[in-house]
Amino acid sequence: MQRTIVPFQSIATARPTRETQGMAKPACASGCGAKVEGSPEDMAPEVWERVKDHPCYNSEAHHYFARMHVGVAPACNIQCHYCNRKYDCANESRPGVVSERLSPDQAVRKVMAVAAQVPQLSVVGIAGPGDALADPERTFATCERVAHVLPDVKLCLSTNGLALPDHVTRIVALGISHVTITINAIDPEIGAQIYPWISFAGRRFTGVEGATILRDRQLLGLDMLVAAGVLVKVNSVMIPGINDQHLKEVNAEVKRRGVFLHNIMPLISDPAHGTHYGLTGQRGPTPQELKALQDELSGGAALMRHCRQCRADAVGMLGSDQSAEFTLDRIPEGESEGLSPEDVVKRKVYREIVEAERADRRQAAEAADDMVAIAAPEEKMLVAVCTQGGGRINIHFGKATEFPVYEVDSRGVRLIGHRRPRTNYCKGGYGEDDALGEIITALEGVAAVLSVKIGNRPRKRLEEAGIKTAEYPQEYIETAVAAYFRDQTEAATEDGRLTA
Repeated sequence: MQRTIVPFQSIATARPTRETQGMAKPACASGCGAKVEGSPEDMAPEVWERVKDHPCYNSEAHHYFARMHVGVAPACNIQCHYCNRKYDCANESRPGVVSERLSPDQAVRKVMAVAAQVPQLSVVGIAGPGDALADPERTFATCERVAHVLPDVKLCLSTNGLALPDHVTRIVALGISHVTITINAIDPEIGAQIYPWISFAGRRFTGVEGATILRDRQLLGLDMLVAAGVLVKVNSVMIPGINDQHLKEVNAEVKRRGVFLHNIMPLISDPAHGTHYGLTGQRGPTPQELKALQDELSGGAALMRHCRQCRADAVGMLGSDQSAEFTLDRIPEGESEGLSPEDVVKRKVYREIVEAERADRRQAAEAADDMVAIAAPEEKMLVAVCTQGGGRINIHFGKATEFPVYEVDSRGVRLIGHRRPRTNYCKGGYGEDDALGEIITALEGVAAVLSVKIGNRPRKRLEEAGIKTAEYPQEYIETAVAAYFRDQTEAATEDGRLTA
């Protein structure tokens, strides 16, 4: 390995922000104070302990912790119109895609190599490239061995749910604490438009019959997991004209059954991937359509808004896949029975640093809430930020490969999703106009982009497109977005007074 991966350089020593220095209120022992989405104030203490370092189940944790998917499950027992696992590009982020299919032994070897180099690693999951429970022995053998050699990580798996009821007992026994089920429909008529066939009990079922069996098995498995105390996330692919409006019913049903999170993901339907939907012209939703649906579901099952639709062999922080750095040819042969004492200490120290940073960030978020509270109820704004982790604005515009988007109004600052163009602006020290055009298209509806620094040319092009820019180096995201919103609304109010 060439380096230790540290996604944000100044987590322990970053200076106080210009907006929060001298303003932060001391946090109290009972946990009152700053309200950060995904913080302890959102959930019971015992639940917080289970999700505080899980980047997929906790929106705050995704700023600090990494996950790793191991591709030990190539078989699948259903066919989805949005899936084609034969296609792979190392630069692509898409569920069901892997560059290497691993045996359990290879997976454990890879996990130990990553854990030694990435102290942020807190979760090991199995998400394919097929279904984790279509060939359960490979999945469970991997989980059992990972738990033995790396007991400080959480174990996860993702499944379509068809085989789930048969394996809940073993899932619980192995300590697999988080399970994701993909449920795209509870109406079999709609499900039949998504799944051409399923394979169950030695037979292939199609149409409404197959969709009914799948739906019933998914909901049974969900109920069994919740009853056993496993935290369950439901993934749903939003397919315009097929299940987009129906997902309101899905959300209400999974909430009733006790799901922890509901993740509504946009359909990926690029014809180059060779999927049925891609080849037949089925479009995915626009960011505005996805947000509109999520907004309608406020009050339903809690929504995950920070998903990146990861590869089935993803490694690292969400939004910064580093699986190419940990291919088998780069990992020494042999098997480790555990981390070195130095690596164990490194992982422990990292978690201590994160806890201190979290406390500081919550105080900053309280100051951010104070900044926006005076805004009129109808005033709101979408702001994109440039970040590489740590909850801070800590990357130049030209280096950003994705843009987390926050909505801000008098109620506070909230992450609502991510915009991901196909490439970043700067390549080899030079900006590319084609890439900038794609970025501007991806940022449609966003009022401003906040970064560490932005060059004059992209600044001008963005502003011509109606997107303002501002620089907030190393400041917390919530505080920077709140400060920008406050300054813009105050300026607009002053302009109105002058005009009047």
